[in-house]
Amino acid sequence: MKDYTTQMDAARKGVITEQLRIVARKERMTPEELLPLVASGKVVICANKKHACLDPQGIGSMLSTKINVNLGVSRDCRDYGVEMRKVMEAVRLGAHAVMDLSSHGDTGPFRRKLVSECPALIGTVPVYDSVIHYQRDLDTLTAGDFIDVVRLHAQDGVDFMTLHCGITRKTLEQIRVNKRKMNIVSRGGSLVFAWMSMTGNENPFYEYYDEILDICREYDVTVSLGDACRPGCLADASDVCQIEELVRLGELTRRAWEKDVQVMVEGPGHMPLDQIAANMKLQQTICGGAPFYVLGPIVTDIAPGYDHITAAIGGAVAAASGAAFLCYVTPAEHLALPDVDDVKQGIIASKIAAHAADIAKGIRGAREIDDKMADARRNLDWDAQWECAIDPQTAMSVRAARKPEHDDTCSMCGKFCAVRSMNKALSGEHIDIL
Repeated sequence: MKDYTTQMDAARKGVITEQLRIVARKERMTPEELLPLVASGKVVICANKKHACLDPQGIGSMLSTKINVNLGVSRDCRDYGVEMRKVMEAVRLGAHAVMDLSSHGDTGPFRRKLVSECPALIGTVPVYDSVIHYQRDLDTLTAGDFIDVVRLHAQDGVDFMTLHCGITRKTLEQIRVNKRKMNIVSRGGSLVFAWMSMTGNENPFYEYYDEILDICREYDVTVSLGDACRPGCLADASDVCQIEELVRLGELTRRAWEKDVQVMVEGPGHMPLDQIAANMKLQQTICGGAPFYVLGPIVTDIAPGYDHITAAIGGAVAAASGAAFLCYVTPAEHLALPDVDDVKQGIIASKIAAHAADIAKGIRGAREIDDKMADARRNLDWDAQWECAIDPQTAMSVRAARKPEHDDTCSMCGKFCAVRSMNKALSGEHIDIL
């Protein structure tokens, strides 16, 4: 009989769970090294007790940076089959987590299918599903309705939930007084803001936070504290609304830890490059080192169609400065629901950012694959290069499409190849160019 309720509770009692043992092995740590990090909340192991096929992952700034993929249907794109294909492609490409952000249709069966078939961490945003689940207008829903959907998602087996607990009635006045260019761009945050505005009530996710924590503790659901006031453009970055909410999220983090509930804290958003590192350090201080989960950050507002690149730039800086979890951004960001190719582009860009940050942070083993690639390139060993490549299929297809005359070169340099010339020079061979 297990004598613990959550991964955090187990770690605090000195119990090494099977999930913790698996994560430690992946991170090249001993379980004894990982245990105090989970106990203190600096690492989370999102693992709902009902997610039987889960491949456990640890999320924390001292571990390898993890990648999340957002998917789900909308009124304009309703095919759950397409979304499931995106899910499996995301897992194949190395995504560690999948968030179901569906905003249309019968979401329950799709969510349960994810939990039963997908080994990645599964996350949801219950406030989205509340309107869909009850098929009623937002202002007719009660606080109890929202809490019941949180319980439903926990029972279905989701590993983490984004809950916009930090926005309160005080925020309504702040948004009105402290004028923003983009107001609130968080979909969940805007729904909670609208509900409070229409009903005159306090945010139910804040008012009934202790009841929500009891649900999360029962199923070991990790709370991902949503940043309703995350900046949606560079002009709104680090403003009073964002920082005031972050202070409240720090308070909510500590309250969750008191109940042995694991917590991640979500962050920006759109942000100038020079503000990112400071924001990461501020979050770590205010939230006691709880893992930080960032969307991007997107470092310029003018690149629709290329926001996987703007987000990868910000993500690399954020992760190198302490962020633990990157939410991917696709080329379709701000434009449309991503298709399968958009999903791939977003994942690859985020993986590059995460890996670059892991090297900068000195994560155990992060540099090994780069050193292997250097050896393969020096030896002009193309097969070995494919084995090291983050996307070998794309690398192989580019070379095949522009095949060089000589196999020991590429079509850019040919026999002017510096690597080829140096290999021959150092071995005393004649260097033929023409």
